[in-house]
Amino acid sequence: MHKHNNMYQILVKPILFLFDPEKVHHFTFSLIRTLSKIPGVSSIFKSMYVVNDKRLERTVFGLSFKNPVGLAAGFDKDAKLYNELSNFGFGFIEIGTLTPKPQAGNPKKRLFRLKQDKAIINRMGFNNGGVFEAVERLKKNKGVLIGGNIGKNKVTPNDEAVEDYKICFEALFPHVDYFVVNVSSPNTPGLRELQDKEPLTKLLTTLQSMNKAKNAPKPILLKIAPDLTNEQLEDIIEIVAETKIAGVIATNTTISREGLQSKDKNEVGGLSGKPLTNRATEVIRFLAEKSNKAFPIIGVGGIHSAKDALEKLDAGADLVQLYTGFVYEGPKLVKKINQEILKQTQK
Repeated sequence: MHKHNNMYQILVKPILFLFDPEKVHHFTFSLIRTLSKIPGVSSIFKSMYVVNDKRLERTVFGLSFKNPVGLAAGFDKDAKLYNELSNFGFGFIEIGTLTPKPQAGNPKKRLFRLKQDKAIINRMGFNNGGVFEAVERLKKNKGVLIGGNIGKNKVTPNDEAVEDYKICFEALFPHVDYFVVNVSSPNTPGLRELQDKEPLTKLLTTLQSMNKAKNAPKPILLKIAPDLTNEQLEDIIEIVAETKIAGVIATNTTISREGLQSKDKNEVGGLSGKPLTNRATEVIRFLAEKSNKAFPIIGVGGIHSAKDALEKLDAGADLVQLYTGFVYEGPKLVKKINQEILKQTQK
């Protein structure tokens, strides 16, 4: 049973890590898609990685999740592979970040592996095919719980940003289970300024009023940066209370470069992976304690082991998400986390 668990580490990862990370990403997508088309292969993936157990089920912001381990946004930006990726044991998949118009993102090379640090720096810049293309793909959903992560186009000035979020919200509404408002990527110039109290309140209030006008409103979450001060985090708690959004995703990538070893450590962009573990957990704990657990939190940032995931859950997260840990550890990480949660449940 244990053998296939290490196949990724011993065989697959060393080969993949020889090549440019962005090319590998596209190659991996093609490979998973091609393999998944072979009859029976999806069932094999499922039998290897999916842990089905009633005790893993979670109801959060009114949605029922098969298990609390999700795939973070940025991996399946364009909703091209969510059905296949769900076979690796994820309880939910967040697609995006999507923008109204397609955009190429920043010039390549824009994705860097920091192997010594078990980290990644990216400055992708919301490269995506646009929200309307993604909508067409989401129509082929075979029962995967989907989050839709939305942003603004680079060319849209901040004072018109609300319009971009409105377009994405409206287009995605019938096709996703929850929304994530991304104002925390460091790779769209000026985007993080939308985290300031006034513009953020306005943005969320606008989306909430559109949401309330629907027959069945959907949960709207806010994804925040790990670089916010305690004072800013207190603002976030107030904004959630005021706008009554469903919850917070903590956290996005960091612009900090503290304690890194790898040669690419000074590349511009957002840092994800192991160096983010403790800060992301601190932010979760601060939000949970200071708000008296007033809203659900999805914990993300540097989860590379089951222990890392449990720390986030203990700190106050209701669900967790992987990205960099999934790249470094492979799909067995999803399974290990779910198995460990079950062990804790039995105690």
